[in-house]
Amino acid sequence: MDSHVLLWWVDEPARLTSPLRNVMHDPANEVFFSPASIWELGLKMSKGKLRLPLNLVPALESDGIVELPISAAHVTRTLTLPTVHFDPFDRLLIGQALVEGLVLATRDETIHRYDVPVIEA
Repeated sequence: MDSHVLLWWVDEPARLTSPLRNVMHDPANEVFFSPASIWELGLKMSKGKLRLPLNLVPALESDGIVELPISAAHVTRTLTLPTVHFDPFDRLLIGQALVEGLVLATRDETIHRYDVPVIEA
């Protein structure tokens, strides 16, 4: 899940598309979040650009959303991505999705330009 999707899931779930909410609520699907997203949101909060719910990670985990640890394989995969843009957090999420065979939930149009499976958030 892209960073904005995490926030919306916890604070504003109505902003998410119905297809994504259905996928996330389906017990047959395993849903993941990346520590990279928590880091990105924390940096924005420290710059005063965002109010981050202090219960974000516990709220995600209580909803059955699983942390996907960052591995060397994920980082290495980012090195071969095209230079569509240089956002390191997005590139890491893309690398994780590609290595793990996951679909990335986002509303970021730039991510759609990569060859990664996406579900519209």
